[in-house]
Amino acid sequence: MKKAQSGDTVKVHYTGTLPDGQLFDSSAGRDPLSFELGSGQVIKGFDDGVTGMEIGEKKTIEIPSEEAYGEINEDLVINFDRKDIPADIPLEVGTTLNMHQDGSGQVIPVVVKEVTSDTVILDANHPLAGKDLIFELELVGIE
Repeated sequence: MKKAQSGDTVKVHYTGTLPDGQLFDSSAGRDPLSFELGSGQVIKGFDDGVTGMEIGEKKTIEIPSEEAYGEINEDLVINFDRKDIPADIPLEVGTTLNMHQDGSGQVIPVVVKEVTSDTVILDANHPLAGKDLIFELELVGIE
């Protein structure tokens, strides 16, 4: 039976959880995830976990944060003067906002981490940065 290898387009059903069991993503009820192995379309640990699987094979992989979304980068945790943020922008802890990067026009999602009367702390790290991930995988196709 053919094993998935770099350059193959694969189709995978998956369920992603954190070590405490919290679900963060799943393909359940949707089409399987389709991507080219070795192309960088998915995180390294996921790519490595699918490599070598056969159609119909199921397995669980554990991906350390450095092979997932990396460690938390403190340079991406930004303090703003509250007066510099327009009053109509909701500033509740946990709210995701879109911040426009100067010059490039790129929009970066940031999460409100803390709000005081004087400052607002925004975090531009990926929500899964610094976290180890667990995936239950089932390879359903190789092209």
